[in-house]
Amino acid sequence: MTIAQRRVAGAPTRPLTVASVPSGHVYVRHLSPLDGRGAVRLPDPDPGRPDRPAGATWWPPVMLDPDWARQADFDVFHLHFGFDACPPEQLDTLTRVVRGRGKPFVFTVHDLRNPHHTDQQLHDAQLDVLVAAADALVTLTPGAAAEIERRWGRTPTAVPHPHVVDLPTISRALTVRPLLRHRPFRVGLHLKSLRANMDPMRLLPTLVETVERLDDAVLQVNCHRDILDADGARHDAELSDWLRSEAAARRLELHVHDYYSDEDLWAYLASLDLSVLPYTFGTHSGWLEACRDLQTTVLAPSCGYYADQGPVLTYTNDGDDFDAASLRDAVVRAHTERPRWGATLDERTEQRRTVARVHEELYQELSR
Repeated sequence: MTIAQRRVAGAPTRPLTVASVPSGHVYVRHLSPLDGRGAVRLPDPDPGRPDRPAGATWWPPVMLDPDWARQADFDVFHLHFGFDACPPEQLDTLTRVVRGRGKPFVFTVHDLRNPHHTDQQLHDAQLDVLVAAADALVTLTPGAAAEIERRWGRTPTAVPHPHVVDLPTISRALTVRPLLRHRPFRVGLHLKSLRANMDPMRLLPTLVETVERLDDAVLQVNCHRDILDADGARHDAELSDWLRSEAAARRLELHVHDYYSDEDLWAYLASLDLSVLPYTFGTHSGWLEACRDLQTTVLAPSCGYYADQGPVLTYTNDGDDFDAASLRDAVVRAHTERPRWGATLDERTEQRRTVARVHEELYQELSR
Protein backbone atom coordinates (compact mmCIF):
# COMPACT_ATOMS: atom_id res chain seq x y z
CA MET A 1 0.00 0.00 0.00
CA THR A 2 1.39 3.41 -0.97
CA ILE A 3 1.51 6.45 1.29
CA ALA A 4 -1.32 7.98 -0.72
CA GLN A 5 -3.47 4.85 -0.20
CA ARG A 6 -2.81 4.92 3.52
CA ARG A 7 -3.97 8.51 3.63
CA VAL A 8 -7.19 7.60 1.88
CA ALA A 9 -7.62 4.77 4.38
CA GLY A 10 -7.49 7.38 7.14
CA ALA A 11 -3.92 7.12 8.43
CA PRO A 12 -3.11 10.66 9.57
CA THR A 13 0.09 12.36 8.50
CA ARG A 14 1.56 15.66 9.65
CA PRO A 15 3.73 18.11 7.75
CA LEU A 16 7.35 17.11 8.25
CA THR A 17 10.19 19.54 8.75
CA VAL A 18 13.03 18.90 6.27
CA ALA A 19 16.54 20.27 6.46
CA SER A 20 17.21 20.51 2.72
CA VAL A 21 20.76 21.49 1.85
CA PRO A 22 20.43 24.05 0.38
CA SER A 23 16.74 24.95 0.58
CA GLY A 24 17.27 28.18 -1.39
CA HIS A 25 18.49 26.44 -4.55
CA VAL A 26 15.94 26.55 -7.39
CA TYR A 27 16.00 22.77 -7.79
CA VAL A 28 15.12 22.26 -4.12
CA ARG A 29 12.43 24.96 -4.21
CA HIS A 30 10.74 23.16 -7.09
CA LEU A 31 10.50 19.89 -5.16
CA SER A 32 7.62 21.39 -3.18
CA PRO A 33 3.97 21.09 -4.32
CA LEU A 34 2.56 24.03 -6.24
CA ASP A 35 -0.10 24.51 -3.57
CA GLY A 36 2.55 24.90 -0.86
CA ARG A 37 1.36 21.94 1.16
CA GLY A 38 3.44 19.03 2.39
CA ALA A 39 6.87 19.11 3.97
CA VAL A 40 8.16 22.34 5.46
CA ARG A 41 11.75 23.10 4.44
CA LEU A 42 13.89 25.01 6.88
CA PRO A 43 15.38 28.24 5.50
CA ASP A 44 19.12 28.25 4.92
CA PRO A 45 20.94 29.71 7.92
CA ASP A 46 22.94 32.81 7.04
CA PRO A 47 26.63 31.85 6.95
CA GLY A 48 27.56 35.39 7.94
CA ARG A 49 30.38 35.56 5.41
CA PRO A 50 30.91 38.65 3.25
CA ASP A 51 32.96 36.65 0.73
CA ARG A 52 30.14 34.36 -0.40
CA PRO A 53 29.17 34.63 -4.09
CA ALA A 54 26.63 37.28 -5.00
CA GLY A 55 23.12 35.95 -4.55
CA ALA A 56 24.31 32.72 -2.91
CA THR A 57 22.79 33.33 0.51
CA TRP A 58 23.07 29.63 1.26
CA TRP A 59 26.82 29.39 0.71
CA PRO A 60 28.60 27.89 2.53
CA PRO A 61 25.81 25.68 3.91
CA VAL A 62 25.65 26.05 7.67
CA MET A 63 23.50 22.90 7.79
CA LEU A 64 26.59 20.84 6.97
CA ASP A 65 28.11 21.75 10.33
CA PRO A 66 27.65 18.72 12.63
CA ASP A 67 27.07 21.12 15.54
CA TRP A 68 24.11 22.63 13.70
CA ALA A 69 22.71 19.14 13.01
CA ARG A 70 23.01 18.25 16.70
CA GLN A 71 20.80 21.12 17.79
CA ALA A 72 18.38 21.91 14.96
CA ASP A 73 14.77 20.81 14.97
CA PHE A 74 14.02 18.74 11.86
CA ASP A 75 12.44 15.41 10.92
CA VAL A 76 14.45 14.58 7.79
CA PHE A 77 17.89 15.69 6.59
CA HIS A 78 18.13 15.86 2.78
CA LEU A 79 21.47 16.74 1.17
CA HIS A 80 21.67 17.99 -2.42
CA PHE A 81 24.54 20.44 -3.01
CA GLY A 82 27.16 22.48 -1.24
CA PHE A 83 29.56 19.88 0.13
CA ASP A 84 32.27 20.51 -2.48
CA ALA A 85 34.89 21.65 0.02
CA CYS A 86 33.88 19.41 2.94
CA PRO A 87 36.44 16.84 4.05
CA PRO A 88 34.97 13.32 3.94
CA GLU A 89 35.60 13.11 7.68
CA GLN A 90 33.24 16.04 8.29
CA LEU A 91 30.54 14.41 6.16
CA ASP A 92 30.99 11.16 8.05
CA THR A 93 30.55 12.98 11.36
CA LEU A 94 27.50 14.81 10.01
CA THR A 95 25.75 11.65 8.88
CA ARG A 96 26.52 9.91 12.16
CA VAL A 97 25.04 12.84 14.09
CA VAL A 98 21.87 12.85 11.97
CA ARG A 99 21.32 9.11 12.17
CA GLY A 100 22.36 9.04 15.82
CA ARG A 101 19.40 11.31 16.54
CA GLY A 102 17.12 8.87 14.77
CA LYS A 103 16.56 11.21 11.83
CA PRO A 104 16.51 9.85 8.26
CA PHE A 105 19.35 10.97 6.02
CA VAL A 106 18.44 11.34 2.32
CA PHE A 107 21.01 12.07 -0.37
CA THR A 108 20.23 13.12 -3.94
CA VAL A 109 23.19 12.28 -6.17
CA HIS A 110 23.23 15.16 -8.64
CA ASP A 111 26.89 14.84 -9.60
CA LEU A 112 28.81 11.61 -10.01
CA ARG A 113 31.70 13.78 -11.19
CA ASN A 114 32.07 17.27 -9.74
CA PRO A 115 32.17 19.77 -12.64
CA HIS A 116 34.30 22.16 -10.57
CA HIS A 117 37.06 19.66 -9.70
CA THR A 118 39.75 18.65 -12.17
CA ASP A 119 40.77 15.79 -9.88
CA GLN A 120 37.81 13.57 -8.98
CA GLN A 121 39.50 11.95 -5.95
CA LEU A 122 37.89 14.22 -3.33
CA HIS A 123 34.40 13.95 -4.82
CA ASP A 124 34.69 10.17 -5.02
CA ALA A 125 35.68 10.03 -1.35
CA GLN A 126 32.75 12.28 -0.43
CA LEU A 127 30.35 10.07 -2.39
CA ASP A 128 31.74 6.94 -0.69
CA VAL A 129 30.68 8.41 2.66
CA LEU A 130 27.34 9.87 1.63
CA VAL A 131 26.03 7.01 -0.49
CA ALA A 132 26.87 4.45 2.19
CA ALA A 133 25.29 6.52 4.97
CA ALA A 134 22.02 7.44 3.26
CA ASP A 135 18.76 5.88 4.39
CA ALA A 136 17.46 6.62 0.89
CA LEU A 137 19.14 7.67 -2.34
CA VAL A 138 17.65 9.75 -5.14
CA THR A 139 19.14 10.68 -8.51
CA LEU A 140 17.84 12.33 -11.67
CA THR A 141 18.19 9.79 -14.49
CA PRO A 142 18.11 6.04 -15.07
CA GLY A 143 21.71 6.15 -16.34
CA ALA A 144 22.98 7.73 -13.14
CA ALA A 145 20.94 5.26 -11.10
CA ALA A 146 22.55 2.35 -12.94
CA GLU A 147 26.05 3.75 -12.32
CA ILE A 148 25.32 4.18 -8.62
CA GLU A 149 24.17 0.59 -8.44
CA ARG A 150 27.33 -0.60 -10.23
CA ARG A 151 29.67 1.42 -8.04
CA TRP A 152 28.09 1.06 -4.62
CA GLY A 153 25.56 -1.76 -4.89
CA ARG A 154 22.71 0.52 -3.89
CA THR A 155 19.56 1.24 -5.88
CA PRO A 156 18.43 4.88 -5.89
CA THR A 157 15.05 6.23 -6.94
CA ALA A 158 15.31 8.11 -10.24
CA VAL A 159 13.18 11.26 -10.10
CA PRO A 160 13.27 13.68 -13.06
CA HIS A 161 14.72 17.17 -12.70
CA PRO A 162 11.79 19.59 -12.28
CA HIS A 163 11.45 22.81 -14.21
CA VAL A 164 14.06 25.50 -13.52
CA VAL A 165 12.32 28.53 -15.01
CA ASP A 166 9.18 29.69 -13.19
CA LEU A 167 5.93 28.51 -14.76
CA PRO A 168 4.60 31.96 -15.83
CA THR A 169 7.83 32.61 -17.74
CA ILE A 170 7.55 29.19 -19.38
CA SER A 171 4.03 30.09 -20.48
CA ARG A 172 5.23 33.36 -22.04
CA ALA A 173 8.11 31.58 -23.81
CA LEU A 174 5.68 29.17 -25.45
CA THR A 175 3.73 32.14 -26.78
CA VAL A 176 6.70 34.19 -27.98
CA ARG A 177 8.81 31.45 -29.59
CA PRO A 178 6.66 31.07 -32.77
CA LEU A 179 7.04 34.81 -33.40
CA LEU A 180 10.84 34.45 -33.72
CA ARG A 181 10.93 32.04 -36.66
CA HIS A 182 12.18 34.57 -39.18
CA ARG A 183 15.19 35.85 -37.25
CA PRO A 184 18.76 34.59 -37.85
CA PHE A 185 19.48 31.14 -36.43
CA ARG A 186 21.40 31.83 -33.23
CA VAL A 187 23.88 29.33 -31.76
CA GLY A 188 25.01 30.09 -28.22
CA LEU A 189 28.09 28.97 -26.32
CA HIS A 190 28.26 30.27 -22.75
CA LEU A 191 31.63 29.84 -21.04
CA LYS A 192 30.56 31.31 -17.67
CA SER A 193 33.78 31.54 -15.62
CA LEU A 194 35.50 28.53 -17.20
CA ARG A 195 34.59 25.69 -14.86
CA ALA A 196 37.04 22.81 -14.64
CA ASN A 197 34.95 20.71 -17.03
CA MET A 198 35.14 23.24 -19.88
CA ASP A 199 37.67 23.20 -22.70
CA PRO A 200 36.27 25.83 -25.08
CA MET A 201 39.14 25.81 -27.55
CA ARG A 202 38.33 22.18 -28.25
CA LEU A 203 34.97 23.31 -29.69
CA LEU A 204 35.32 26.87 -30.86
CA PRO A 205 37.22 26.46 -34.16
CA THR A 206 34.68 23.89 -35.36
CA LEU A 207 31.72 26.00 -34.21
CA VAL A 208 33.03 29.12 -35.93
CA GLU A 209 33.70 27.27 -39.18
CA THR A 210 30.36 25.45 -39.14
CA VAL A 211 28.12 28.40 -38.29
CA GLU A 212 29.92 30.61 -40.81
CA ARG A 213 28.88 28.22 -43.59
CA LEU A 214 25.20 28.17 -42.60
CA ASP A 215 22.66 30.50 -44.17
CA ASP A 216 21.45 33.30 -41.93
CA ALA A 217 23.16 32.03 -38.76
CA VAL A 218 25.08 33.65 -35.91
CA LEU A 219 27.46 32.22 -33.32
CA GLN A 220 27.19 34.05 -30.00
CA VAL A 221 29.84 33.41 -27.34
CA ASN A 222 29.18 34.65 -23.82
CA CYS A 223 31.59 34.72 -20.90
CA HIS A 224 32.09 36.46 -17.59
CA ARG A 225 34.46 39.37 -17.23
CA ASP A 226 36.85 37.39 -15.05
CA ILE A 227 37.92 35.43 -18.14
CA LEU A 228 38.69 38.36 -20.45
CA ASP A 229 39.79 41.05 -17.99
CA ALA A 230 43.56 41.01 -17.55
CA ASP A 231 43.19 41.13 -13.78
CA GLY A 232 40.29 38.68 -13.69
CA ALA A 233 40.44 35.75 -11.29
CA ARG A 234 39.93 33.28 -14.15
CA HIS A 235 41.76 35.21 -16.87
CA ASP A 236 42.79 33.11 -19.86
CA ALA A 237 45.05 35.17 -22.11
CA GLU A 238 45.08 32.73 -25.03
CA LEU A 239 41.31 32.31 -25.06
CA SER A 240 40.76 36.03 -24.59
CA ASP A 241 42.99 36.97 -27.51
CA TRP A 242 41.40 34.35 -29.75
CA LEU A 243 37.84 35.45 -28.95
CA ARG A 244 38.62 39.14 -29.48
CA SER A 245 40.31 38.36 -32.80
CA GLU A 246 37.39 36.28 -34.08
CA ALA A 247 34.89 38.88 -32.91
CA ALA A 248 36.85 41.62 -34.69
CA ALA A 249 36.72 39.51 -37.85
CA ARG A 250 32.95 39.20 -37.35
CA ARG A 251 33.10 35.45 -37.23
CA LEU A 252 31.31 35.46 -33.87
CA GLU A 253 29.49 37.80 -31.52
CA LEU A 254 31.31 38.19 -28.20
CA HIS A 255 29.23 39.13 -25.14
CA VAL A 256 31.21 39.82 -21.96
CA HIS A 257 29.34 40.50 -18.73
CA ASP A 258 29.04 39.71 -15.04
CA TYR A 259 26.79 36.97 -13.66
CA TYR A 260 23.30 37.23 -15.12
CA SER A 261 20.30 37.71 -12.92
CA ASP A 262 17.63 35.04 -13.41
CA GLU A 263 15.60 37.37 -15.61
CA ASP A 264 18.61 38.18 -17.78
CA LEU A 265 19.59 34.52 -18.02
CA TRP A 266 16.10 33.48 -19.13
CA ALA A 267 16.07 36.25 -21.74
CA TYR A 268 19.47 35.12 -23.03
CA LEU A 269 18.52 31.45 -23.26
CA ALA A 270 15.20 32.29 -24.93
CA SER A 271 17.08 34.30 -27.58
CA LEU A 272 18.96 31.19 -28.73
CA ASP A 273 17.88 28.52 -31.17
CA LEU A 274 20.66 26.18 -30.06
CA SER A 275 22.61 26.16 -26.79
CA VAL A 276 25.88 24.19 -26.94
CA LEU A 277 27.07 22.67 -23.66
CA PRO A 278 30.91 22.63 -23.71
CA TYR A 279 31.46 20.07 -20.96
CA THR A 280 34.20 17.45 -21.09
CA PHE A 281 32.83 15.67 -18.01
CA GLY A 282 29.79 15.96 -15.77
CA THR A 283 26.56 14.22 -14.88
CA HIS A 284 23.38 16.33 -15.05
CA SER A 285 22.55 19.90 -16.03
CA GLY A 286 20.09 22.46 -14.73
CA TRP A 287 21.10 24.65 -17.69
CA LEU A 288 19.73 21.96 -20.00
CA GLU A 289 16.42 21.97 -18.13
CA ALA A 290 16.17 25.77 -18.29
CA CYS A 291 16.69 25.59 -22.07
CA ARG A 292 13.91 23.03 -22.38
CA ASP A 293 11.66 25.29 -20.30
CA LEU A 294 12.31 28.13 -22.75
CA GLN A 295 11.97 26.03 -25.94
CA THR A 296 15.67 26.26 -26.81
CA THR A 297 17.26 23.16 -28.34
CA VAL A 298 20.26 21.78 -26.47
CA LEU A 299 23.40 20.27 -27.99
CA ALA A 300 24.90 18.20 -25.18
CA PRO A 301 28.18 16.28 -24.93
CA SER A 302 28.26 12.50 -24.80
CA CYS A 303 29.69 12.46 -21.27
CA GLY A 304 27.46 12.09 -18.24
CA TYR A 305 23.72 11.51 -18.49
CA TYR A 306 22.53 14.68 -20.17
CA ALA A 307 20.75 12.78 -22.92
CA ASP A 308 18.78 10.91 -20.25
CA GLN A 309 17.25 14.15 -18.99
CA GLY A 310 15.22 14.88 -22.10
CA PRO A 311 15.41 15.09 -25.90
CA VAL A 312 18.67 16.76 -26.96
CA LEU A 313 21.16 16.66 -29.78
CA THR A 314 24.45 15.00 -28.83
CA TYR A 315 28.07 15.27 -29.94
CA THR A 316 31.10 13.26 -28.85
CA ASN A 317 32.94 15.02 -26.03
CA ASP A 318 34.00 12.87 -23.09
CA GLY A 319 37.35 13.41 -21.41
CA ASP A 320 39.99 13.13 -24.11
CA ASP A 321 37.48 11.77 -26.62
CA PHE A 322 36.27 14.56 -28.91
CA ASP A 323 34.90 14.25 -32.43
CA ALA A 324 34.69 17.54 -34.32
CA ALA A 325 32.61 15.94 -37.08
CA SER A 326 29.87 14.97 -34.61
CA LEU A 327 29.73 18.57 -33.38
CA ARG A 328 29.56 19.94 -36.90
CA ASP A 329 26.87 17.46 -37.96
CA ALA A 330 24.71 18.21 -34.92
CA VAL A 331 24.83 21.97 -35.51
CA VAL A 332 23.93 21.49 -39.18
CA ARG A 333 21.05 19.21 -38.18
CA ALA A 334 19.75 21.78 -35.71
CA HIS A 335 19.87 24.45 -38.41
CA THR A 336 18.20 22.25 -41.03
CA GLU A 337 15.49 20.60 -38.92
CA ARG A 338 14.87 23.30 -36.30
CA PRO A 339 13.77 20.71 -33.71
CA ARG A 340 11.35 21.87 -31.04
CA TRP A 341 11.96 19.63 -28.06
CA GLY A 342 11.07 21.98 -25.24
CA ALA A 343 8.76 20.90 -22.44
CA THR A 344 5.21 22.23 -22.48
CA LEU A 345 3.62 24.05 -19.56
CA ASP A 346 1.29 21.10 -18.94
CA GLU A 347 4.23 18.67 -18.95
CA ARG A 348 6.21 20.74 -16.47
CA THR A 349 3.18 21.27 -14.24
CA GLU A 350 2.35 17.58 -14.11
CA GLN A 351 6.02 16.69 -13.63
CA ARG A 352 6.21 19.13 -10.71
CA ARG A 353 3.24 17.39 -9.09
CA THR A 354 4.85 13.98 -9.57
CA VAL A 355 8.26 15.05 -8.26
CA ALA A 356 6.69 16.68 -5.20
CA ARG A 357 4.54 13.63 -4.51
CA VAL A 358 7.46 11.21 -4.73
CA HIS A 359 9.51 13.27 -2.29
CA GLU A 360 6.61 13.69 0.12
CA GLU A 361 5.94 9.95 0.13
CA LEU A 362 9.64 9.22 0.65
CA TYR A 363 9.85 11.57 3.64
CA GLN A 364 6.70 10.17 5.21
CA GLU A 365 7.81 6.57 4.70
CA LEU A 366 11.22 7.16 6.26
CA SER A 367 9.69 8.97 9.22
CA ARG A 368 7.26 6.22 10.23
